[in-house]
Amino acid sequence: MSDNLKVTDEILAKAKLIQTKANFLVNDLFSGEYTSTFRGRGIEFEEVREYLEGDDVRNIDWKVSARAQKTYVKVYKDERELTLFFVVDVSGSALFGSGKKTKEEVIAEITALLSYAAQKNNDKVGLVIFSDDVEHYIPPGKGRSHIWKIIRDILNFIPKSRGTNISKALDFVSKVRKRRSVVFVISDFIGTEFDKSFGALCSRHEVIAVQVVDPMEIDFPKIGHVFFRDLESKKSLIVDTRHHEVSTAMKETSTNRENRIIDLCRRNKSEYLKIQTSDDYLNLIVKFFLQKSSFNRGRKR
Repeated sequence: MSDNLKVTDEILAKAKLIQTKANFLVNDLFSGEYTSTFRGRGIEFEEVREYLEGDDVRNIDWKVSARAQKTYVKVYKDERELTLFFVVDVSGSALFGSGKKTKEEVIAEITALLSYAAQKNNDKVGLVIFSDDVEHYIPPGKGRSHIWKIIRDILNFIPKSRGTNISKALDFVSKVRKRRSVVFVISDFIGTEFDKSFGALCSRHEVIAVQVVDPMEIDFPKIGHVFFRDLESKKSLIVDTRHHEVSTAMKETSTNRENRIIDLCRRNKSEYLKIQTSDDYLNLIVKFFLQKSSFNRGRKR
């Protein structure tokens, strides 16, 4: 994508609002919590200690453990500087929204919000925007101008395609980023066959899956005949939503998708956060950070 996106008054207004939210997020709600939330594995080895429940098995020192007949893990000094990657979904399904905002708008705003928060902590931020291909990539950087470029691009981006290939985006991040980072995958996760790519990404990075959904995807009202159009395949059909079988099938589809992502995160020791387009996502993100930082402090003791 070229660098000639127009910065409209609407984009400026939205960016300013998000920046205000980010200031509130970082300064007023959990000053200091952000830095204790993520504990990336540093590059400098410090010591070994006996394994504790919940420790990352990848840090086990097998030679020391074999000699001592006990399980020991390597301890690294925490990196003072984090690198955050945002992997952002702009596929057709993200265009859906039954309320004031579409999923795509909420995804963009969450990315912008967390980017501003990262700037406050002087962290590096990278961006990957994907549909059925990687449409846009901004390598990790920091500073006001870099963050502004990310905010502008994510709020103003028009994709070339509206298909979905989550696996391709995850594989791309695994390829371009070798050093351990915090990766936010922000999507509705309407896609298939990305389990292997997700697992590979989790083996190298700390991954947080943020699933953005619309309330009508969970509980569609029984309002009679409705014209549906797939925003990716462009296929359409008319469905009588008053039928119990229809509403049950739609709800089961949504529930199964959510459960699949939760299970995938659990198996790969990744984090999961669900946000509905009708939610106050600022408060949900605050709650997530606070819970995660509290858990990390508990593991340190």
